[in-house]
Amino acid sequence: MNAHNTKKGLTPLSTPNDSCNEQSGCCCCGSTAGGIISMKAESATPADTIEAASAPVNRTRLIAAGVAALASEAVELAYGDTWVALVLSLAAIGVGGLSTYKKGWIAFKNRNLNMNALMTIAVTGALLIGHWPEAAMVMVLFTLAEVLEARSLDRARSAIRGLMALTPDKATMRQPDGSWIDVEAGMIPVGSLVRLKPGERIALDGELVEGHSAVNQSPITGESLPVEKAVGDTVFAGTINEYGSFVYRVTAGANDSTLARIIHAVEQAQSSRAPTQRFVDQFARYYTPAVFALALAVAVAPPLLAGGQWMDWIYRALVLLVIACPCALVISTPVSIVSGLAAAARKGILIKGGAYLEDGHKLRWLAFDKTGTLTHGKPVQTDFEAWQGADASHVRTVAASLAARSDHPVSRALAVLAREDGVPLLEVTDFAAIPGRGIQGRIGSQFYCLANSRRIEELHIGSPELRERFSALESQGKSAVALTDEKRVFAVFAVADTIKESSRQAVSELHALGVQTVMLSGDNAHTAKAIAAKVGTDRVLGDLLPEDKLREIERLLSPEGKVGMAGDGINDAPALARADIGFAMGAAGADTAIETADVALMDDDLRKIPAFIRLSRATTSVLKQNILFALGIKAAFLALAFMGQATMWMAVFADMGTSLLVVFNGLRLLRK
Repeated sequence: MNAHNTKKGLTPLSTPNDSCNEQSGCCCCGSTAGGIISMKAESATPADTIEAASAPVNRTRLIAAGVAALASEAVELAYGDTWVALVLSLAAIGVGGLSTYKKGWIAFKNRNLNMNALMTIAVTGALLIGHWPEAAMVMVLFTLAEVLEARSLDRARSAIRGLMALTPDKATMRQPDGSWIDVEAGMIPVGSLVRLKPGERIALDGELVEGHSAVNQSPITGESLPVEKAVGDTVFAGTINEYGSFVYRVTAGANDSTLARIIHAVEQAQSSRAPTQRFVDQFARYYTPAVFALALAVAVAPPLLAGGQWMDWIYRALVLLVIACPCALVISTPVSIVSGLAAAARKGILIKGGAYLEDGHKLRWLAFDKTGTLTHGKPVQTDFEAWQGADASHVRTVAASLAARSDHPVSRALAVLAREDGVPLLEVTDFAAIPGRGIQGRIGSQFYCLANSRRIEELHIGSPELRERFSALESQGKSAVALTDEKRVFAVFAVADTIKESSRQAVSELHALGVQTVMLSGDNAHTAKAIAAKVGTDRVLGDLLPEDKLREIERLLSPEGKVGMAGDGINDAPALARADIGFAMGAAGADTAIETADVALMDDDLRKIPAFIRLSRATTSVLKQNILFALGIKAAFLALAFMGQATMWMAVFADMGTSLLVVFNGLRLLRK
């Protein structure tokens, strides 16, 4: 399902299949529709040529063109059609519309009937049939609207481009002789030590090695409150040191920082077209030639077949060309999608493509992993019991030695408490982790296993007493494991995880949005049910292996709605990939999570999933509004054109006014 990209450095994307330039030809504002957030020029291409030609005229030239057009209108009103009015009209068109003619010529050479081609035909035709002042004023108004539209679209560009300004150009790096000097951030290698003063912005990702502080991580994770940082904690480029001074070791270069990956992912997202955008692009591809053919028929058929006046029907055809251009329709979707992506990124929600943003409002089921998603993922040991007369001190040493080799949350809980209590560790050989069952290894020549209930049954060493003990612990929401060899059980341990407060609220908000929830857990059914009851999910399934979670996601898939999966992006990778929308938790600093998920939540706050759904619904609503505006206004003015009631002035206002309307409407999403 997911077409994920491998990790790369910060390289802005170009958009070779730019609908604005190739399909619909909507070049009224440069290459704004497709390449909304391109940030640096690549090698010259035909698209670059078009963009170079599309640079808006400067203010002085625009004012001069407007004065000349108004003077031409005044001369015609006072003296009628004179050579003075013609000269003034040509001057206005030459000063203010030369770029439009250049773009129109490029479009003709590429057999692309875009807005500039249609405007070139309309203005030239108006000049030829004697509507000189009107042709001049239409060109000036078109250029003015083009400038206004380009400036309004800059807001969508800058929403993402602003992320690049978050990292300072320099950082204070320690030198081999122990001195500290300011160095260009891009020149600082991984492993270097960097010193940070209070109030400074962090230049590179790293890990604290000295000092402590509170860091404002809102640019990365969207967290509203500063996060306390101490030795061993991670810091991210682009975040702000609040009050303390500390030293951190650089863990990623400037092009590989979390912020760089966010920017790169959003650039990729804006280049992947959402379903509505693909539909609009295809519609415009056939719509524009059809309109040109219709205009040609309007100009020729009535005079030939019904004795109409040639000049009258040619004028109507020219007006129809201007009104019917799909500029507003084509630009309505990308500006809305990019605004939505930018609004989400500001809140620490990284959406990997417009398709996921648009599909979010269709979510009907959301599946959650338990550990690290609904819970903190840091369980603590709550119970220990030596079994059947085993030496408590020895079995705890053996269990701690095995647990220290594993990064599973249950193992970590046992290892942390053992370390705090000063339990010695023994050497473990032949260590192995058995997914969904436990860990095993040898201490000396003896085989040992930290096993869950499933593994114990597979070893055939269970007993009614052990099953009863496991059941009692699991009914309390605890995860139980036993230390065994191949023949007997030596001890029982239990750990418990704590639920995030945000999990309860997130599930409640999802239910209010009409989304049903299910928890898919690898823990035993008793523990899963206890956690699910506290969180409030609609359904719960326990004792699931990764392939079981995948199978459950497949069962939920339905044409009636989309299915989402929230997990850590690693252990739940099969289910995340199979779901219609995969949500990775706590993706800040995690390469795998950012690359695997369709939507990456940059911190561990599940409340961002309801926020994503609300943003998706708002984006979908704006997309529908924009399409309705674009088609509805054009339909009304086309009817006026056929009746001979529309002028070329009205045509420009209909087309460019609608374009500005849909742009401003799309930009409203930046406030969501």
